[in-house]
Amino acid sequence: MERRLSAILAADVVGYSALMEQDEAGTFDRLRARRTELFEPEIARHHGRIFKLMGDGLLAEFGSVVDAVECAVSLQRGMADRNASVAEEDRFNVRIGINIGEVIVDGDDRYGEGVNVAARLEQLASPGGICVSGKVAKEVENKLAFTFDPAGQQKVKNIEELVDVYHVRIDAPPRRRILHKRGTSRLWRALGVPAATVVAVVAVVAIWVALYYPLTMSSSGGSSTIPSVAVLPFKDLSADKSLGYLGEGVANDVIAILSRFSDIAVVSRTSSFAYQGKEGDIRQIGKELDVGYVLEGSVRKEGNRVRIVAQLINANTGDHVWADRFDKAGSDPWALQDELTGKIVGAMTGEFGAIRKSDYSQAWGKDSTNLAEYDYYLRAESQLNLYTKEGIERSGEISRDGLQVFPGSPLLTVELGWSHWLKVALFYSSDPQADLQEAERLVNQVLSNKNLSPQVARLAHWLHAWLLTVKGDHDRAVAEMNKAIAAAPYNAFTLTDAGSIFLQAGQPEKALELTDAAAARDPGLSWFFNYVRGFIFIVLGKNEEAVEVLKTTEFADAPLQLAIAYMRLGRQADARAAVEKMLKSTPGVTIQSWRQAWNFRDPSILDQAAADLARAGLPGSPTQ
Repeated sequence: MERRLSAILAADVVGYSALMEQDEAGTFDRLRARRTELFEPEIARHHGRIFKLMGDGLLAEFGSVVDAVECAVSLQRGMADRNASVAEEDRFNVRIGINIGEVIVDGDDRYGEGVNVAARLEQLASPGGICVSGKVAKEVENKLAFTFDPAGQQKVKNIEELVDVYHVRIDAPPRRRILHKRGTSRLWRALGVPAATVVAVVAVVAIWVALYYPLTMSSSGGSSTIPSVAVLPFKDLSADKSLGYLGEGVANDVIAILSRFSDIAVVSRTSSFAYQGKEGDIRQIGKELDVGYVLEGSVRKEGNRVRIVAQLINANTGDHVWADRFDKAGSDPWALQDELTGKIVGAMTGEFGAIRKSDYSQAWGKDSTNLAEYDYYLRAESQLNLYTKEGIERSGEISRDGLQVFPGSPLLTVELGWSHWLKVALFYSSDPQADLQEAERLVNQVLSNKNLSPQVARLAHWLHAWLLTVKGDHDRAVAEMNKAIAAAPYNAFTLTDAGSIFLQAGQPEKALELTDAAAARDPGLSWFFNYVRGFIFIVLGKNEEAVEVLKTTEFADAPLQLAIAYMRLGRQADARAAVEKMLKSTPGVTIQSWRQAWNFRDPSILDQAAADLARAGLPGSPTQ
């Protein structure tokens, strides 16, 4: 009996029996038309396969849960478009449920709990809506721009365990989340991928881009005056599909190293990773990301051997500029670094080669972190990046478990510190002062170690900058943030996040300069730098401009900042609506919890903002 993991989509027509009673022939013809004109081609276009038709419904299987959710959204939008042109009594309203789980393969049919749960979720969906399991929501929420509203754990027919249920908000503005906010992950190290292999890919990409990319570019395929490149997630071809993040890790580290170079613009992870799992014309991707080059590839890991295939493509023409294959074996991630880096970078002559070789050495350095230690870090990191209350709590638990095995580990210690800080920053903490104190204790413990690897030091200095800001020690906070920036001085996200630190330190013009620099390097990151710009404009008294940028994002407390700008423009109704939106997405946030995450050198800025939020309806006292 064959079993496999699949994403299952279940769909049916609401009120089908009543429609058949009113007009059996007409209803049947309209349903058949919807199936052949919309459902069958959309499911095929998203790489799915219908394996069962049931009169008014169907079941379809997808190899990718991202494809399944995107297909469901396309189906519901297609139904809405078609319903708009027909009389109300002739409209079909469809419900869709999606689950990911193990299925039993029986010829062309599929059975098992994975299918059963999808069918039960479909029954919980509203007409025209999509209902997904918690497994689906957690898998795709950071890969798609749709919002997932939790409906709690529910008991469904013939399923023993409670099912975690989410509804997809199709037409809501995307609520973006930051992945790997605190710097480059090192997934490849945890998996035994030789650092030399990754560095080799980066070296060749940097060399080819710098040497063969024109110094000035047209508006098509890169509008900047410096070479620009997007790094797509490397496809995981490993037999063990549980290592799907291996390809993400390799691409993420390529982005991290390229972000060090002033003469190469690399778009952020969140921009390029939006294309994960999607097949498309590289020229179109290049146009959408406004870059001249696209790097794509694949990774395959079998035992202690890793193969990376990478290819650099001219996004204007679609031509391959460079391609190569790297095969390496060994459990020591540093053993072959100097050999490979020397062969590739050393092949270049003059100042260019010397500079690049120096940059790689500074970027990666060497440390003695145990690979098993990284396993704890990666599992904690994956939970932290869910940015949910439960995920952050679980991340802390994993870090603490790891510290039992590796006492004093700087990496796990700083990871635990970040979990305490994010509970405060995202308004999940029941005792913000206690979490802030613990985060400070942990980061100070890490920084007392004088032999930190560059990347762990970056995580620590970044966290320390925020903690010092909250304490009001702005001069030291700026100094710490500058140390974090030094590790990746041209990374668009780092520059944007630094804007928040400089803003609170009383340097709004400098903060705006940093976000402008980020915008120039990575236009696809607008949802984040517009969030930071919003508070900058408020502080500068440019409330109309604040409204314009804050309306484009819902990241973190953006609705509250929008409410402040509205209040200062005399738009109280709009301000109250913004506060209500924040309370709906983050129940329990108060003026006091909001103030815990901010601290301006000029205390009147926060006092005035808190008073505005109080008048707009945010619970709590405007005074500390």
